[in-house]
Amino acid sequence: MSDKPRIGIVGAGRMGLAMLKHLVRHGHPVTVCDLNPKQCEAACAAGADVAATPAAVGKAADFVIIGVGYDEEVKTVVLGDGGLLDTMRPGSIVAISSTCTPEFVKSIDERARAKNIDILDAPICRGRWAADEGTLLALVGGKPDVVERSRPVYACFCSDIAHLGEVGHGQVGKAMNNLLLWINAIGLIEAGKLAESTGIDLPKLREALQTSSGASAALNGWDMITFTWALKDMQIVSKMTDQAGLSLPITGMVRELVKDARKLKATSNAPAWTGKKPG
Repeated sequence: MSDKPRIGIVGAGRMGLAMLKHLVRHGHPVTVCDLNPKQCEAACAAGADVAATPAAVGKAADFVIIGVGYDEEVKTVVLGDGGLLDTMRPGSIVAISSTCTPEFVKSIDERARAKNIDILDAPICRGRWAADEGTLLALVGGKPDVVERSRPVYACFCSDIAHLGEVGHGQVGKAMNNLLLWINAIGLIEAGKLAESTGIDLPKLREALQTSSGASAALNGWDMITFTWALKDMQIVSKMTDQAGLSLPITGMVRELVKDARKLKATSNAPAWTGKKPG
């Protein structure tokens, strides 16, 4: 029997399942809940116990990671009927690794504190391949003692953990990371189109740019960029912009441009920065 604490996971999708596997590999017993029966089967095959509801996960574990997709789903998981706060014990930690708005996570924290349960604001970066390798980056917000209690858990699947401040600041960090990613990615589409019109060898140009001021993580990982979550990310940034009363015209333009970028990236019309074409 493991002497390590049981970890709960609500949301065993692409990222949650990878995190689960690392936790099991490090000796943690894991209890999982997911609405998709196939994901539950995969979690069970990976060595986890499966629970029917978030409340059942919260009853089994004093540290629960949330990996669902949207604010409303997080709200249901934590506050809804059969949610985590129905059963979790005082002193427990709910780690929100979903990408949400900062204000939303703060509101969840306020409700959890009323039950003496701590929130770790812990969105993750670097994508699905880093999840498989255990080299994710966690951008965390929370009380220092909560962050320190959480480090051994997140170190199972993160090579880097950056404490950015209070609850909400983890989501601010994730939003800024994603804003810069999509600004770079949209720029690469336009630069690629222009460069290709001259007949230049785009992969050779990419190799050269990666040694100069045109370098970026987006250019380096162009084949892995899908724009799947780009609009959601930009909607979060737009909400933050409106709340701050700021005018950010580049940000607004990128929000509109990512709407079609996913379809373009999946076609042969996408710039062939690495010499590979879809299909």
